[in-house]
Amino acid sequence: MKALLSRLSSQEIQFYFTMPKIKVLVIGGGGVGTMAAYALESAGEAEVTMVLRSNFNAVKQNGFTIDSIQHGHDIAGWRPSHLAGKVPSAQEVAASLFDYIIVATKNIPDVKPTVLDIIDEAVTPGKTSILLLQNGLNIERPIIARFPNNIVLSGVSLISTTETQHGVIRHDFTDDCKVGPFFGPGSQVQAEVAQASARRLVDAYNACGKVNWEYDSDVPFTRWRKLVYNSSFNSVAAVTGMDTARMRMSEFVIDELVLPIMLEIKAAAKAAGIDLPIGIEQKIIRVDPTDTAFVPSMGQDAAKVIPSDIVGTNCH
Repeated sequence: MKALLSRLSSQEIQFYFTMPKIKVLVIGGGGVGTMAAYALESAGEAEVTMVLRSNFNAVKQNGFTIDSIQHGHDIAGWRPSHLAGKVPSAQEVAASLFDYIIVATKNIPDVKPTVLDIIDEAVTPGKTSILLLQNGLNIERPIIARFPNNIVLSGVSLISTTETQHGVIRHDFTDDCKVGPFFGPGSQVQAEVAQASARRLVDAYNACGKVNWEYDSDVPFTRWRKLVYNSSFNSVAAVTGMDTARMRMSEFVIDELVLPIMLEIKAAAKAAGIDLPIGIEQKIIRVDPTDTAFVPSMGQDAAKVIPSDIVGTNCH
């Protein structure tokens, strides 16, 4: 907040404090979406509507219980301004059209409904900025093709957070994220306008004073860099049932499974024109702390659907 105000004149500061809250629709009430909604609301900069699915009834009745390394360990009964069991259409919220839609669901483009299917009715053409807080490459292009006059933002989140049961969130590693505009074929949005929208959301998020979102001028590079981690640790976690600390204890798992995947991603990035730094794989191997049993999201998903006597029995 202090950094933001230092850049403003007295007239701009007065306008800043009289600005209406931004209207944000958060789609996905797992760990990432919930912590995003909480940061925005706790800062007082946004009015958030959250769309929940499997945990809707639990949160509607009891609110969220949050144990957060940054926001506090005893947050109970928290709810955003509005809860919804489905994505509202722009017509349903005509009095307060959404300034931003934040998509925090898993990105599975081959499975219906797609992200485009989900957000379609909630987008106001030419007004709503769409932030994809998801993993993947070029996931923004279908959104641009459908909404060429809307700002599309790309977010690369480095948070560690888990929904341990419906409505119960454990946030145990800092909320760091890089956000920037994505310009793909067919986009009719001016670069300056998109950049301003990204910075506005980053400022609103950081206003809570406890997190670290940054504006990113090169999101393709950042996405490829994160893919080095996601494609390796996530895949190996899903197959073995191991957390990242145990993977690092096993020389075989790192050298024979994780590292070869990382090197393959680096080669693919280079072929796509993205030169990742030399030795980046060794830094990423050590990025997770060894004093917590963190299971990457794909490993968490696999544990929910595959019996423990089939996956990972010998790895714990």
